[in-house]
Amino acid sequence: MDNQAPPSLTILIADDHWVVRESLKQVAKSLDEDFQTIEAESFHDALRTLEARPDIGLVLVDLIMPGFNEFDGLKLLRSKFPGIPFVVVSIHEDPNYVLRAINHGVVGYIPKSAKADEIKSALTRIISGEVAFPRDILASVTSDPMGQDLPAPPGSIEDLTGRERQILGCLGAGMSLPDISEDLGISRQTVRVHLGNAMKKLNIGTREAIIRFSIENLARLQADI
Repeated sequence: MDNQAPPSLTILIADDHWVVRESLKQVAKSLDEDFQTIEAESFHDALRTLEARPDIGLVLVDLIMPGFNEFDGLKLLRSKFPGIPFVVVSIHEDPNYVLRAINHGVVGYIPKSAKADEIKSALTRIISGEVAFPRDILASVTSDPMGQDLPAPPGSIEDLTGRERQILGCLGAGMSLPDISEDLGISRQTVRVHLGNAMKKLNIGTREAIIRFSIENLARLQADI
């Protein structure tokens, strides 16, 4: 019987500040000593590294560094490497900035003000296949940047069951699926089933899209519970 250990995770840390790179590297190593970390200090350095290293399994990236045109750069990287999960690490704590990152398909957003244990918790979620977004920042999202009402959802919230609205409300508040499971006292599989049913009713096909929907419609979801 083959008892070979699974391959370790290779993480690209792209940030032009060495202190930030070192901090993220130490947190990653605290999760698993076998994790491999590679550093990049510019957009082009990150692009070259991704092209040369097909073993990279996770990217932690700041959108503000030499050669990086913020969301245009993120869009380019996501299009060239669609199979790699990206996490934004940013000084920005504007909820609409976080929403734009989510809309570009990132699986996590970590403010640079986050403490080591918060970063560790976020990376643990992401590495286990979940997503991680700052609950405290997203809790303030109730309208678009112009102060207007948010657009109507692609499906009808009224078609959702109470439990489905409850789960989407928790998701919009920044909770992970394990957190929702524990908070509601139901199994993770049950949470996934309710989430899948809600996505079908709303005609939403991806995890990133349902998270954005839940955040933008949080007030309505919570009011309907």
